[in-house]
Amino acid sequence: MTGTRLIATWRGNLAQPFPTLLLQVIVILALARLCRSVARRAGQPPVLGEMAAGIVLGPSLVGTYFPAFFESVFPADSLGPLQLLSQIGVVLFIFVVSLEFDWQQVRHQARAAVAVSNVSILLPFLLGVLAALPLYAADPPAGISFRAFALFMGIAMSITAFPVLARILEDRHLIGTPLGAMALTCAAVDDVTAWTLLAFVVAVVTSGGAFTVLAATLGLVVLFVIIMIFIVRPALQAWTVSRGPREDFSSGDLALPLGVLLVSALATETIGIHALFGAFVAGAVMADTPRYRLGLRERLERVSSVLLPLFFATNGLRVRVGLLNDLSGWLMFGGLVALATVGKLGGSTVTARIMGMDWNTAFTLGALLNTRGLMELIALNVGYELGVISPRVFTALVLMALTTTAMTGPLVDFFGAKQAAAERYRASSLPGGCN
Repeated sequence: MTGTRLIATWRGNLAQPFPTLLLQVIVILALARLCRSVARRAGQPPVLGEMAAGIVLGPSLVGTYFPAFFESVFPADSLGPLQLLSQIGVVLFIFVVSLEFDWQQVRHQARAAVAVSNVSILLPFLLGVLAALPLYAADPPAGISFRAFALFMGIAMSITAFPVLARILEDRHLIGTPLGAMALTCAAVDDVTAWTLLAFVVAVVTSGGAFTVLAATLGLVVLFVIIMIFIVRPALQAWTVSRGPREDFSSGDLALPLGVLLVSALATETIGIHALFGAFVAGAVMADTPRYRLGLRERLERVSSVLLPLFFATNGLRVRVGLLNDLSGWLMFGGLVALATVGKLGGSTVTARIMGMDWNTAFTLGALLNTRGLMELIALNVGYELGVISPRVFTALVLMALTTTAMTGPLVDFFGAKQAAAERYRASSLPGGCN
């Protein structure tokens, strides 16, 4: 009897909010670690494994085949703290991502990069708006206008995962090549444009369609950006210079950047366009000193990399693959993958070829820009929380993001091998070569 009472006491203690949160974090991080290793061995970016781990833990797999375990670890009334903790990780991640952008390179990139980036945004955006017509008719989200839904679908098709793309380039030793520079520049322009459009969609939804509220929201956003660029940025630059000739980043210097990040996230959340936009702008206005940005990024990246699997888990808890268990559901998923690939990979490839690249290099660039990954999941969660997309469409788009991201590595390797073979053939055909 004493043993039974003791076990009951332990179970009661474990059911309290904080122990439940600790158990959730342990389970999530352990599975994410395992899936990262599997993805790396399969030649995929590790973050793809973490994304898959989130779906595995959700109702699609663990919730279906191990319901008792799922209900004990992820009871519905315990998910609030986990979601809040995951949002902190995403805010830190977006801040780190914006620190990685080479804004000078974006500003001074060649004409080809501008053309490719514009088409890689415009074509998938138009295809997304086109896909919105049947999707809205079949499953209209309550209280959401077609305009907001169509704009969001266009954005969902237009996003390129800048961080995942950078990791793929680094793994394949392309980060310092002209192709790598072109891909990173196009991805940077794509993401800045897509997130700006997403901010507009959020403003449209949160204003309820009222023009005065929408105008006020957009006006406050413009004012916020102006303050950050022309007041906060020079102040941060002056503070960096006042630290002396050293360019390294010490732990004592973390308070001010974190303060700017938190205040910016709070400001945009209060305005009504989500804290993520404030985090993105905060990272963009940090001082340009390369070693300072590198030090800041390295320290915060360690924290965000620990918290990001929590976001994937909360994302996976919303994905219900069973919602696509009929022919129309899988046709919707297949159609979204096809449109996303045609828009990004196809549009980028053709444009790059027109701008003078050979077909193999153009295809490689298109495959790289077809990566969606984590940035897509973040945007999709914003749309889901606002009610812009239904759970069924959300599931199809998440699976589309996973599929197009998984395609990137093999396609880059394939076209890279073809390019290398073509270069060897040209070399052997030159006078003095081996024929």
